Amino acid sequence: MICKVKLLAGLMLALALPLAQNALAEEAKASAAEKAAPKADAAKGEALFNNGAPDRNVPACMSCHGAAGNSAAATNPKLAGQQAEYIVKQLQNFKNGKERANPVMGPYASTLSDQEMRDVGAYLAKQAQKPGTAKSPSTITLGQKIYRAGLSEKSVPACAGCHGPNGAGIPAQYPRIGGQWADYTEAQLVAFAGGQRKNSAPMAAIAAKLSGAEMKAVADYIAGIR
Repeated sequence: MICKVKLLAGLMLALALPLAQNALAEEAKASAAEKAAPKADAAKGEALFNNGAPDRNVPACMSCHGAAGNSAAATNPKLAGQQAEYIVKQLQNFKNGKERANPVMGPYASTLSDQEMRDVGAYLAKQAQKPGTAKSPSTITLGQKIYRAGLSEKSVPACAGCHGPNGAGIPAQYPRIGGQWADYTEAQLVAFAGGQRKNSAPMAAIAAKLSGAEMKAVADYIAGIR
């Protein structure tokens, strides 16, 4: 009996060792890859954002998106405090022009390397967003309902489920939308619904279920949350 127990223990150990070794090898590989990946340089991102790259005819981002990413025009999104990963993804999408075509951002993004995108993203993520305000009292209730609870009759989920109760989003998963210009948010919902913006299947499906009035209401509500 003792021999059988020892034999069984030996077999279990023999099976477990390769699994443990594989796990350690994968962990070491992931650690090495992480160390090898270029680190984002927020200082370089700040310089590029504020000054552009004159030697390559790259304009300064702040000329449209404002100092520290706080745009003064509702047609240009606020980028201050945005998730760094989201900034990088959008720039990459603008660069390839397939998921997100834009006559202004496309040519600009095409001049940037992946490292420069990471640098700009790192800089913007550290900036404080200037809060916005909702401007349409008559639609606050509807906008709040869509954002906090969704529209069950249309199978529209609550925006807060992904973007958080204050619109801050979740790093590497969902972008910050709280405090964004209402006109910009509405325009993106329209673009998702109409298929002009193709870089988020979930958002396209959700936006397609919203009426124009519902888009406008939730966009205005989002502008005021913080």
